[in-house]
Amino acid sequence: MLDKAILEVDGKKYEFPVLIGTENEVAIDISKLRGVTNGVITIDTGFKNTGSCSSKITFLDGEKGILRHRGYAIEDLTKKANFLEVAFLVIFGELPTKFELKKFEDDIKSYSLVNEEMKGIVEGFPKSAHPMGMLSSLTSALTAFNPRRVDVNCKDDMYNAVVKILGKFPVLATWAHRRNNGLPLNYSDNSLGYIENIMQLMFKIPTEDYKMNPIAVKALDELLILHEDHEQNCSTSTVRIVGSSGAGLFASISAGVSALWGPLHGGANQAVLEMLEKIQNDGGDVDKFIAKAKDKNDPFRLMGFGHRVYKNFDPRARIIKKAADELFADLNLNDPVLSIAKHLEEVALKDEYFAERKLYPNVDFYSGIIYRALGIPVEMFTVMFAIGRLPGWIAQWKEMRKNGEPIGRPRQLYTGEALRPFKSFEER
Repeated sequence: MLDKAILEVDGKKYEFPVLIGTENEVAIDISKLRGVTNGVITIDTGFKNTGSCSSKITFLDGEKGILRHRGYAIEDLTKKANFLEVAFLVIFGELPTKFELKKFEDDIKSYSLVNEEMKGIVEGFPKSAHPMGMLSSLTSALTAFNPRRVDVNCKDDMYNAVVKILGKFPVLATWAHRRNNGLPLNYSDNSLGYIENIMQLMFKIPTEDYKMNPIAVKALDELLILHEDHEQNCSTSTVRIVGSSGAGLFASISAGVSALWGPLHGGANQAVLEMLEKIQNDGGDVDKFIAKAKDKNDPFRLMGFGHRVYKNFDPRARIIKKAADELFADLNLNDPVLSIAKHLEEVALKDEYFAERKLYPNVDFYSGIIYRALGIPVEMFTVMFAIGRLPGWIAQWKEMRKNGEPIGRPRQLYTGEALRPFKSFEER
């Protein structure tokens, strides 16, 4: 087994330790590179080959299509646990006992009431505001109502912060939706489970009863579990680097929400639906758009296919495809956009062009069509992603602070102008 790596720079050789992860991942520790080489750094645009930290939370193998949280396979977690069980596991390291889970659920409910002054902030947004912008702002605003710094080394302090944000975040997320649609701001119903409460927060109106569909609840529960954590992605890395400055939990999560907003990250499922609607508006000819996707001179790209990390079938997509099939069968939907999605999936999975390039439907493809089937508007897709990712952000922030990691401070390779004399106005 490797125990060191040798780097030669300008005729001099330097040794660096090799670290081996639990799953035999190999990492060269170059943390002292700049010091021992008198200023040499590495360049890795996009951090594709750079490990920013060591973590015990999530293991991901993109080549083999493996995703595990704290050692548990994602397939088992979605089948045998609910969202809050997995949240407890991700944040605290072990699956909860029945007593711990009941207490966790009850404590989250006890913090589900949001300060009434937050309503004023919500109502200050124009109805045209994007829900993700509102959610980021509202999450940051929680610091004003919870000014005391969270002591990550105090078990009770950390636990209270966790249940508080888990209780309030879905309320703020759904308030963004209700503000956009001119609906009265809703309150949590503590008689309901976590997922059922999210659905009533979003859809219940004062003039009629809201009927819960258990198949829909199950589909949403599985979908949110699949989003709970995904190693060092853009938003998670953002939460860790913001937290490394000493910023509090709520402020760091607010930054994560903003990072997730990007169309290349959490906004991908919204892009999927926009693509499907584009195909429908063009006449619904899937084969035409398959041909466009294959044409390297055509700017059109199939959204929701392939993945930055997974070079095999996304394991989350396998799980959520089944949930999507069950939901569509139960709801007996007659939606032309969803029909186009099913047709597109079937054609792409059988086409050698996509198989050779390992361009399989990913979790964003299926999550978008499930959200549409549930009646969730496109602009809320990324918000739902944020609700699912919240436990992972909390766990990553907690781990980073517990590990005492230094403030994040990447280097750069300067390629600008060398020193030059200042020019007066007459010389410019």
